[in-house]
Amino acid sequence: MKFVLILSGLLVLIIIWLVLDFRLGRRKHHLITSKIETGILHGELDIFTHGKEFFRRYFSELQKAQKHIHILYYIVKNDSLGREFFTILKEKARVGVEVRLLIDRLGSFTIKKKEIKELKDAGVLVAFSNRVKLPFLFYSAQVRNHRKISIIDGKVGFMGGFNIGKEYIDEDPKLSPWRDYQLIITGESVNFLQSEFLLDWNEYSSKKVQNEPSYFPKLPKGSIRHQFNPTEAGLLEGIFIDLIKKADKSIIIGTPYFIPSASIFRELLAARRRGVSITLLVPYTADHILVQEASFHFLRKLLTEGSLVYQYQNGFYHAKTILIDDKICDIGTANFDKRSLFLNKEINCYIYDPAFIERMRQVIKKDILDSKLLSLEDLNKPDLWRSVKETFARVISHFL
Repeated sequence: MKFVLILSGLLVLIIIWLVLDFRLGRRKHHLITSKIETGILHGELDIFTHGKEFFRRYFSELQKAQKHIHILYYIVKNDSLGREFFTILKEKARVGVEVRLLIDRLGSFTIKKKEIKELKDAGVLVAFSNRVKLPFLFYSAQVRNHRKISIIDGKVGFMGGFNIGKEYIDEDPKLSPWRDYQLIITGESVNFLQSEFLLDWNEYSSKKVQNEPSYFPKLPKGSIRHQFNPTEAGLLEGIFIDLIKKADKSIIIGTPYFIPSASIFRELLAARRRGVSITLLVPYTADHILVQEASFHFLRKLLTEGSLVYQYQNGFYHAKTILIDDKICDIGTANFDKRSLFLNKEINCYIYDPAFIERMRQVIKKDILDSKLLSLEDLNKPDLWRSVKETFARVISHFL
């Protein structure tokens, strides 16, 4: 009995510590975070939807670099694709190209000290973002740098959903083929991606860097109107709400995880009730436990209100996009979940070009053809184990 009381007391203390750690850490994070967004920029954008196609182009651009390569990734895995990636970076560093690699400490946990030493010995500058640290251990373990951007010679930029790992080139049998959306960007807006990378680099690296002129070459304006919005600590929620409010006819959301905040979900329901059609595209197969179960509560309500929910069946759907009428297209690193909304560092591109938006509409139309329409009857079939998982998923949904 005494042992049980001691154990219970310890459990209570641990829960109190976790709650205080998280709340105080979040409060501090909010205090030091400010909103950043660009004005309307003009560049040239193209999109990749398949990993093998993307990585052929990406690695080719890396190999062509002459001055500097600046890369920020959430996940770099210690597998065949990761090793090929590291080999290119080491080769470029050895011939005098400045190579800076910033990777998330937990997202890239499979990278060992040996690989880091080899990179550094070759001249690659390596830093880890978002280390778990005191005084808020639990909170800092939750806040990840989920941005995925690369800038080559200050002239070519990449951003989107792809990380570095073999599953992204269809070498994971469970999740193949992998479906994602990745932008390649040229023109004046590459300067902002460069600025954002350097801000993150200087926050986490002991080897600070100045804004050297060569990092920001004079770049031509392109034809596609767009802007960038890096977010963290809850800033994304307001942006998504503003997007939803702009909808007059239709909202299309593509996301691997649909776990909206209460405020965003209220706005979605309000849009549906004023006559806006809502289409949601999500995976049929989950890549993490409980993420699907956490979405079912919201999907039932959307289906009841007449929304359409499609589950992608031709592999795993990891893309992140929102289309508002024919006015705005959002492509970026943020998922439609509470982790991206409130915890992660993200960066999204908001595109206002009618031709590009129509192109994205056709991409999504193709993905819908590879999907199964979910019905309310499917979700309401009696399933005790699913109900248990749903209950637990709702309790911890803030961390999914």
